[in-house]
Amino acid sequence: MSVFHSTGSFMKRVRDDTHLDPVRDWLIVCILSVTILAGIIAWNAWAFDTVAGGGVIGTPVADTLPVFDRSSLGIIHTIFNSRAEEETKYRTGTYRYADPSQ
Repeated sequence: MSVFHSTGSFMKRVRDDTHLDPVRDWLIVCILSVTILAGIIAWNAWAFDTVAGGGVIGTPVADTLPVFDRSSLGIIHTIFNSRAEEETKYRTGTYRYADPSQ
């Protein structure tokens, strides 16, 4: 409770000691905004230059594991071959269906 009281009294003292000057306040806001914008632009330019040059932002990964197992490619290949065979059966007319609308 005493923290909130001391913060409140500090803010009251700050408000009482200053006079309102909108031009000064807007100037501070604009200068702060331009400074932050310049920092963001500089950061993005540095990050783009680093990545475009082949660098890494942060610590580089020492070793990467393979995303997939090469042995599973054989299984996938056989599945696609069987699907291709079924497709050719539909196209060549091996499968015949009676049209119920006729």
